[in-house]
Amino acid sequence: MNIGIVGLGLIGGSLGLDLRAQGYHVLGVSRREQTCEQAIACGAVDTASLDLATLKSADVIIICTHIAAILPTVQQLIPYLSPATILTDVGSVKVPVVEAIAPLWQNFVGGHPMAGKTESGIEAAQKELFVNNPYVLTPIASTPASAVQIVEEVARSLQAKIYHCRPEDHDRAVSWISHLPVMVSSNLIAACMGESNPDVLALAQNLASSGFRDTSRVGGGNSELGVMMARYNRQELLRSLNSYRQHLDDLIAIVEQENWEALEQQLKSTHSARPRFLKE
Repeated sequence: MNIGIVGLGLIGGSLGLDLRAQGYHVLGVSRREQTCEQAIACGAVDTASLDLATLKSADVIIICTHIAAILPTVQQLIPYLSPATILTDVGSVKVPVVEAIAPLWQNFVGGHPMAGKTESGIEAAQKELFVNNPYVLTPIASTPASAVQIVEEVARSLQAKIYHCRPEDHDRAVSWISHLPVMVSSNLIAACMGESNPDVLALAQNLASSGFRDTSRVGGGNSELGVMMARYNRQELLRSLNSYRQHLDDLIAIVEQENWEALEQQLKSTHSARPRFLKE
């Protein structure tokens, strides 16, 4: 099977490495010649080009651009595709993508492999990035079952855990466990940088270790991706942010009232709840 990948960054490059290892013939397209050369050199693709026409022989094409570029990419791809070609994407928001692409291309299956790193670009691509991580597919009523089956087969070859859900449910779920954490983590960094005493700020920076590293990691990642999350999943992100603000207000009240028993109960509750979000 020939698989095309548009966008040879972290996700596209990592997909290419693993798919080639599984015996797929991988065709890549990037906006930069240097990226094409790097992708070939590191083994992420068999061939790479700046020209979307390169993908006319692909059976499945995975669009790994940022969210705003998915629709224009599909529109530019369509003249080169056969009706049987299957399109899928890796965007972290699904409702606007599915609503835009499904009317244009019947064999489109919304997808979201939930794996990543703070680094970006083809240089950050790595093998087995998707192993044991969720890979969400969001078919709708008009999506052909045969197309879903083939995309699932490709995702399973990555040893990912496959989940099917409605685009709306996906976006609400990821607003909690992906998009909200990015915003909260970013604001943690911003709050720390707001320390008015430069000596205390310098001390805090020198003392920061694993706790700060873990809680600030996603907030220190790719800013473009963070903006895309907020822009394209705005309503669900606002819902989760408002809920978080209410919980934070409740926490402030507990500390102001020195209600240590209530604080202990809350910490015990979150201690027991956390493993439910991190199943092995």
